[in-house]
Amino acid sequence: MYDTYIMRRTQIYLDETQATELADRARRIGTTSSHIIREAIVEYLAAADRDDDSIVLARQRAALDAAFGTMTRVPDSETYLADIRRGEVERQAMLEEHWAAPHHRAVEPD
Repeated sequence: MYDTYIMRRTQIYLDETQATELADRARRIGTTSSHIIREAIVEYLAAADRDDDSIVLARQRAALDAAFGTMTRVPDSETYLADIRRGEVERQAMLEEHWAAPHHRAVEPD
């Protein structure tokens, strides 16, 4: 596919893990690392032509999936909402008590 026209040489840097995984995949499928990189670039550039909103949404979903379970200190939604509601009830009671105190009662005219 790529041998019918002149290509421009480009150098990239990969860390050891990336280089090893790329070489392993190329060997498994019987191609070169360069070919895999070119295909990845073609797919990446084609994705840029697609609907940007769907790409953003897909990336956000992937990030959420990757982060799932990492905040174990956060309670489940029912517990969280119950705590918020309890706090609201306590705050309302405190405000009512505060405003019922003698220093907040309306002064009767003489």
